[in-house]
Amino acid sequence: MYYKLILLPLFACLFFFSSFAQPKVPEHVFYQKLDNGLEVMVLEDHTIPFSTIEIACKNGSFTEDNEYNGLSHLYEHMFFKANKEYKSQEDFLKATDKLDMAYNGQTLEESVTYYFTLPKENTVKGLEFMNAAIRYPKFKKSDMLEENPIVNAEFQRQESSPYFVLIDTLNHLLWGNNYSRKNIIGNHDVILSATPEKMEIIKNKFYYPNNCLLIVAGDVEHSEIFSKVDNIYGSWKSSTFDPAKEYPVPEIEPLKKNSYVVIESPLTESPLLIMRWHGPDMRNDIQGTYTADVFSYILNQRMSRLTQALQETGLANDIQINYYSQKYVGPITFSVSPNPAKIKECYQAMQKEIAQWDDDNYISDKQLERAKRILYITQVEEREEVERYVHLISFWWACASTDYYTFYRENMSKVTPADIKNYVRKYIKGRFSCTGLIIPKGSNLPTDPNFYFSK
Repeated sequence: MYYKLILLPLFACLFFFSSFAQPKVPEHVFYQKLDNGLEVMVLEDHTIPFSTIEIACKNGSFTEDNEYNGLSHLYEHMFFKANKEYKSQEDFLKATDKLDMAYNGQTLEESVTYYFTLPKENTVKGLEFMNAAIRYPKFKKSDMLEENPIVNAEFQRQESSPYFVLIDTLNHLLWGNNYSRKNIIGNHDVILSATPEKMEIIKNKFYYPNNCLLIVAGDVEHSEIFSKVDNIYGSWKSSTFDPAKEYPVPEIEPLKKNSYVVIESPLTESPLLIMRWHGPDMRNDIQGTYTADVFSYILNQRMSRLTQALQETGLANDIQINYYSQKYVGPITFSVSPNPAKIKECYQAMQKEIAQWDDDNYISDKQLERAKRILYITQVEEREEVERYVHLISFWWACASTDYYTFYRENMSKVTPADIKNYVRKYIKGRFSCTGLIIPKGSNLPTDPNFYFSK
C-alpha cells in the first residue's frame, strides 16, 4: 500500500491506449487504460513460472436492494458455467483442465472478482478464456437450477456458525434499511427464485470494461501483455453511462439511538459481546481510515491498556477491535469474549476504557511508532505471494483507489496522537452504537439486555 511510482517507458504500446490522468501504481506494477475504459495492471514477478489473471468488477452487495440481495454472489457462480465459447459447464471444465488452470471467484460488498492461475505459457489462452466468461456468459436455466441450491448451501453453512445470528442481528441494527447493501451472502428466497433474466439485468448494469479492472501477474512481460489485452478486450464496448451514477447507492442513514440485544443460541458454547459503530467511508474521510488502522492495531496488542484492563484482570479471554475499509461506510467492531461469570463487569470495563481512548496518555508515542512500523512490515509481507497481492490491488481499486493503495505507507506514517483523538471523538466516544451479546442456550445466564447494559 505504499510504493514508488514506476515511470512506464514511452514506447510501451501507448498507441493502444487513450490519454488520461494515470493513477500512481505500486512498485513492479505497470498500468495502462484501454480506449473502452478497461483498466489494466501488470505485476511482473519472474520468480515462478506461473501467471495469475484476475478481473474485478465494481459490483457486489452494495448494488443490491432487497429484490436482488445475494444475486451478485450467484452471478459469480454463473461466471464459471456456459458462455459463448464453451456451450456447457462440462466444456468449460474441460478447457480449464487443458490449460492446467485453477480458478475461483469472490464476492464482497463493493467488488466481485474472478481469477485464474495457470502455467505462464498458457497466459494468452487464459486471457482469451477470461474474455469469453466475462463478456459472453450464457445464463442457462438448467445451470441456474443446479447452482441456486449450491449457493444457498453456502448461506446455510454460514448460518451454522455459532455467532452468525448475533452478527446478522447487529448488521440489521447497524445498517437499517440498507442491510441488503452489506449482506454479501444474500437472502434464501431471492437466491432460490433467481432467473436468467435477473442475471442479464445485473450484466447490463455493471459488467462493462469501464467498470472493471484486469490484472495479470507473475512471469510475464508487461509490454507483451498490454498488446495482447488490447487485441482480446479492445472490442468490448463500454457503457454509455457511468454505472455508479446511473445506479446510485443510497447513503447509509446515521444511527439515531443505542441498541442492545441478548440472544440465546444452542450453537454457542461461550458468550461473545460485540459493540459496533459506523466508521469512516473512503469517499469523505481518507485520513480517518489510516488512523483507524493504526488505532486498532495498537489496542489489539498484548501490552495495550485495553488488553491489560480486560484480559489481565480476568474479565475477558480475548479482545479484538477493527475497522473494515469501505467506500460506503465501514464498520468499527469491538468484540470481546467475556468471562461468563463477569459479563456485566466486563461491559462496564469496556465502557470505562472507551471513555479514556482520547486521553493524552492512553497511547504512548512509542506504541504509535511501533504500530506504524509493524503495519508497514505486514504490508510488505502481503506482497510476497503474487495471488494475494493481486487480490489486495483489486480490493483497494474498488473500495478506494489505486493511489490509496500505493501511498498507504506514506499516509499511514503521518498519523498523529491528535488524529487518534479526532477519530475516537468523531466515530466512537459518545456516538450511537449497536451492542449485542450471545450466550449458550440453557446456561441460566440472564436474557434481559437491561441486566448487562443498563447504567
